[in-house]
Amino acid sequence: MEEDLFSSVPAKSEPLAARMRPRTLDEYCGQEHILGKGRLLRRAIQADQLSSVIFYGPPGTGKTTLARVIANTTRSHFSTINAVLSGVKELREEIDRARERLAHFGTRTILFVDEVHRWNKSQQDALLPWVENGTFILIGATTENPYFEVNAALVSRSRIFQLRKLGEDDLMRIAAQALSDRERGYGRYKVVFEPGALEHLVSVAAGDARSLLNALELAVETTPDSFPPPEGMEIYISRETAEESIQRRAVLYDKEGDYHFDVISAFIKSLRGSDPDAALYWLARMVAAGEDPRFIFRRMVILAAEDVGMADPQAVQVALADAQAFDRIGLPEGRFHLAHAAIYLATCPKSNSALGFFDALSDVEKEKAEEVPNHLKDPSRDSKGFGHGEGYLYPHSYKDHWVAQQYLPSGLQGKMYYKPTSMGYEARIRDDVSIRREAQLEAAADDHIENLTFSPGGSARDRWVERAMSGRAENLLALERELYRGIDIPRYGNVLVLNASHGLLLWPLMRLNPEGYSIASVRTQSEKEVIEHFASELDPLLRPQVICCRDADAFAQIEDGMRFSAVAGKNMLSRLSQDREILGRIRSVLDDGGLVALMESIPSLSSRLSDFAPDGQAAKLRKAEESIYGDGNPLACWGKEELEEAVRAVFPDAEVSYSRNTMQRHLAEQAVASFYDRSYSASGLGRGEFISIFSGRDVQWESVTAIIRVGFRGKTDGQPRDGWQDVMRLTSQ
Repeated sequence: MEEDLFSSVPAKSEPLAARMRPRTLDEYCGQEHILGKGRLLRRAIQADQLSSVIFYGPPGTGKTTLARVIANTTRSHFSTINAVLSGVKELREEIDRARERLAHFGTRTILFVDEVHRWNKSQQDALLPWVENGTFILIGATTENPYFEVNAALVSRSRIFQLRKLGEDDLMRIAAQALSDRERGYGRYKVVFEPGALEHLVSVAAGDARSLLNALELAVETTPDSFPPPEGMEIYISRETAEESIQRRAVLYDKEGDYHFDVISAFIKSLRGSDPDAALYWLARMVAAGEDPRFIFRRMVILAAEDVGMADPQAVQVALADAQAFDRIGLPEGRFHLAHAAIYLATCPKSNSALGFFDALSDVEKEKAEEVPNHLKDPSRDSKGFGHGEGYLYPHSYKDHWVAQQYLPSGLQGKMYYKPTSMGYEARIRDDVSIRREAQLEAAADDHIENLTFSPGGSARDRWVERAMSGRAENLLALERELYRGIDIPRYGNVLVLNASHGLLLWPLMRLNPEGYSIASVRTQSEKEVIEHFASELDPLLRPQVICCRDADAFAQIEDGMRFSAVAGKNMLSRLSQDREILGRIRSVLDDGGLVALMESIPSLSSRLSDFAPDGQAAKLRKAEESIYGDGNPLACWGKEELEEAVRAVFPDAEVSYSRNTMQRHLAEQAVASFYDRSYSASGLGRGEFISIFSGRDVQWESVTAIIRVGFRGKTDGQPRDGWQDVMRLTSQ
C-alpha cells in the first residue's frame, strides 16, 4: 500500500488525478497561506525538520498530496495507514517496525494516517506514547475539525494546518499542468477547448482538484473514437462535452459534521447581521442539502428572541406562525414560509437586550443567600407575625399604575440587567425605563447601596513607576504602540523589519505571526548579537533571520519572490534625498493588502544646542547651525513637507502623523567634543570654551518623530498627533 500511494512513478493505468499528484513543493498548486515562500510548513519540509502535524480541510484540497510531497522530500522512512481500512493491529505493526529502524539504523519514521478522525478514542490513544517518545512523527489528514474529532492530547502535540478550497486560478494551473505533461498527462496531444468549456469544468469543480481532473480525464479520453489516439492529434472538447463530463456536484453537507454547523452558523450570523441576501443563500444551501426544515425554524425562533428581541416583539410571533404553517403545508410549498421568516428576521431592527437574563442568572448563582426584600414577601400566611409584605406599594393605586419602589434585593440595588437599545420598539420605551430606574434608586436612597464594581489600583501605580523610571525607553515604547495601533496580520504572514536595532519593532510583529517568517536588518554586529541572543530559546524554525547590512542592501538578501504582510522600520530615511528608493523597494516586496509602519525622526524640527546656550553665545551657535541644517546637509535639511512628498509618491494613501517628545539628555564631555569637531568649529567659539558651556549638563531635549502607516484601517480622528501630552496619553493606556 505504501509503494502504491507514494510511488514517484505512477502507473499508466492509474486515474489522471493519481498520476498528476505533485511530487515536489514547486509542482504543488494553492495553499499559499501555509506553503508560500517563507511559510513555516514550507521551511519545515525543505529543512526536513517536520514535527507532528494535522492537515484539515475539505476533500480535494491536497492533504494526501502534501503527505506525498513530504514522502518524496524527507530522509526519514515514510509509512502510511488509512484509518478506514486499518486498526490497532496494523498500527502496532508499524510501531514495531519504527522502533526497529530507530534502534538499529537511527532512522526516524514519519507515519501518515489518512482520515485520522475515523479512529475512535482508544485507537487514537494508542498513538500517543509513540508520538511523545519520538518513535515516529505523525501526519494526520482529516476533513473534520480536529479540535472536535481528534483527541485533545494528540492535537496539543501537533501543529494544525487548515487547507482551503482551491481557487479558480489554482484549478486552472492544475488543468494546465495535466494538459502539458507528456508523461503523466495529455501533453502528447493537442487538446483544444471551446470557449467557456474549461471554465465550466473549473467552476463546477468548486475548489476540488480531484473532481476537476476526473472530469478532464473523462472529457479527453472519451472524445476520440479510441484512446490513446496518435501522438499530436487534436482533441476538441466542446461545451456540451464538458457539461456531460462533470455533473453538478452534490452540496458538501454532513448533518453530523463541521459543514452542517458551519452553514447554520453562517445563516444565523447573516440574519443577525441584517443581510437578507446572504441569509437566503445559506438557507438555500441547507434546503438543497436536505436539512430538516424544523431544525432551521427552531434556530430562527431562538434568534427572534435572542437577537431581535424587544426591538420587534412581533418577530417571535412571525417565526412561530411560519413554522406552524410549514407543519400544515410541508415541502415544497413550505419553502415560502422558510424564506418569509428568514427575510423578516434579517430586516428587523436588532436588540440582544434579553441577554440581561444571563447576567441575572450569573448573579443568582453567585448571590444564592440574597434575601427577598420584606415588602415583597408573601403576606398571606404570616403578615401579623413577621410583618411580611409590610411597606409594599400597590402600583394600581397610583397615577399611571406605577410607583417608585425597590424590587431587587438590597445587595443588588442599582444593578441593571435590561439595557434597552435605541432600535425599533425599544427606542420608544427606553426613556421610560431610564426615568423609572432613577426614581426607584431615589426611593431607596436611605438604604445602603453596595458597591458592585471593582477597579484595581495597582496597575495605574505600576505604570506610573515604570514611566518614571524608564525615561527614554518609555518614549520609544509609546511610539511603538502608536505605530502598531490596530495592526492585524495573518498568523502565517511574513514580516520584515529594517533597522531593527535591538528588536523594539521586531518582537511585537513576531507575536502576531507564529507560522510566518521574520527578517530583521541591523546596522551593527552588536545589534545582531542582541537579537539572536533573545531568539536563541526559540525553535530554530521560528527564529528570525538577522541581516547585518545597510538598510537598502537587505533586499538583495531576501529570497526571490518572498512577500511580506508587514514591513516596519525606524530612521531609514535619514538621508531623505538619497534614501527615497527604499520606499520603492518596500512596495515591491509587500503583499496585496500588506501594512507598512515606519518611524522617522526629523532632525530639523528637534532641539539644537543653541537652544541651551547662554544668550551671549547662542547667536554664534545659530550661525554655525545654518550650515548644519541647510540645504547642503542631507541628514538634516528636510522636514515634514519633504517627508510627506517622498512617502506619498510611493504610497498615496499613507497616513502620516507626528509625535513631539521631550526627554532629559545628559551631554557628556566626549559627545560635546564630537559635536564641536564635526559641526560647531565654525561658530567662532574656541573648543575649550564650547566644551565648558555644555559638558556635564542635563537638558530637556525635544524631538519630533513622524509615524508613517500604510494599509491600516480604523484611523482615530485623522488629526496629526503632535505634542508630549499625546505621548503621555498613549503610555498610560
